[in-house]
Amino acid sequence: MNRSPTPRPTLQDVAKLAGVSLGSASRALSVPDQVKPRTLAQVKRAVEQLGYLGNGAARALASRRTYTIGAVYPTMYNQAFVESLHTLQQTLWEFNYQLVLAIHEYNPEREYEVLRAIVERGVDGVVLVATSHAENVFDLVRLRRLPLVVTWQADDPRYGECVGFDNRKAIHDITVEVLARGHRDIAVICGYREQNERARQRFQGTVDAMREAGLEMRPDWVVESPFSIEGGRGAVRQLCTQARRPTAIICHTDLQAIGALHECGVLGIRVPEEISITGMDDIELAALTQPALTTLKVPTKKIGVLAARLIVSMIESKPFNENVALECPVVIRESLGPVPDPAAKQTRQVAKQASPAPGISRQKAAAGL
Repeated sequence: MNRSPTPRPTLQDVAKLAGVSLGSASRALSVPDQVKPRTLAQVKRAVEQLGYLGNGAARALASRRTYTIGAVYPTMYNQAFVESLHTLQQTLWEFNYQLVLAIHEYNPEREYEVLRAIVERGVDGVVLVATSHAENVFDLVRLRRLPLVVTWQADDPRYGECVGFDNRKAIHDITVEVLARGHRDIAVICGYREQNERARQRFQGTVDAMREAGLEMRPDWVVESPFSIEGGRGAVRQLCTQARRPTAIICHTDLQAIGALHECGVLGIRVPEEISITGMDDIELAALTQPALTTLKVPTKKIGVLAARLIVSMIESKPFNENVALECPVVIRESLGPVPDPAAKQTRQVAKQASPAPGISRQKAAAGL
């Protein structure tokens, strides 16, 4: 027995069930900020009950808006980015906007490709991370006349507006804390600087702080690595297998620092007694490591909230008076200690050499057996 398909609910059905005019129902779905809250709630309930799906393309054509924001981020492996995206999305929902996300994994060519796919799909604005992008990325957004917000930096972008912080100052501040504890042999685990302005700014922060203290950075103590746990592990293996190793390592992300802490444990290097380690971001795991990680508290959630508010204000041509230049305070924890005492280090080495081999009791060792 053939059954005819159930007719798809129409906008007229929605209006009838909601008890509003057809025009009110249409406005509630296309320009929700222009209808009364009660009307909007009635229409939304009717849409849910009927399972109504509107014609997004037609609605966008009529209102000249898609109520969609495109965001392109470097990676989702960093909790700092995840937290920022969460608040970005949550705040956009408050304005009845949706978020479309794409990831480029620090690949400049892929960034343009995924951004183009998002823009062609139809968005009202774009959110990017950092101000260093290929010219075609900025050109694509500018030629489409799309509002653009770039995050994680406090610089003047070639196009759009910024929400972020001073990366150079942040790392300068934590380097000053390291220097204050007597460290002079300082290494840096950073990102790949050639195509990453943030990595260059952070590196410059340490260079400037050291020069202010009359010190110069050793080129062989600068390791470029991925912003990942494995990146930190590999960098520590490179730094700590040299004839002379640093007494402090400044990492440009917490993930690198957590990897560095782990690898120090593998190599039998005590933190902070023999080497101090710092990070940047203050992700949740930073306070749970052993020892707990000294780091910079990046306002990840605030970045997401402000980016959402700013992009909506740009789209709707509304004033925006909030402060978008944020601070990154230093969070002192146990992974940063004073510079190791050379005499104490020599005593530990002698004690280690005098320790009995595994499987030999102290009594037998004392007896020469």
